[in-house]
Amino acid sequence: MKAILTVLGKDKVGIVASVSQVLAENDINILDVSQTIMDDNFVMMMMVNVPKDKDFADLSAKFTDLGKDLDVEINLRNEELYDAMHQL
Repeated sequence: MKAILTVLGKDKVGIVASVSQVLAENDINILDVSQTIMDDNFVMMMMVNVPKDKDFADLSAKFTDLGKDLDVEINLRNEELYDAMHQL
């Protein structure tokens, strides 16, 4: 299943490494990535492919917890839900 992963927050060392580690540990492939620094703010959006056998709610919670540890906001959304939200 395709999903959108967003990361927003104050820039610091280790954000990309930490997010990539969780992706790799869960066999999630990065399909596309866009990342920039705006002033001191880190902004990244990834399209990822989540294996069908993975519990999406559990993965989402892992990224939320990681975001708290890094003091950034991380969200994982099903691509279909993301598309529907932006068509309203």
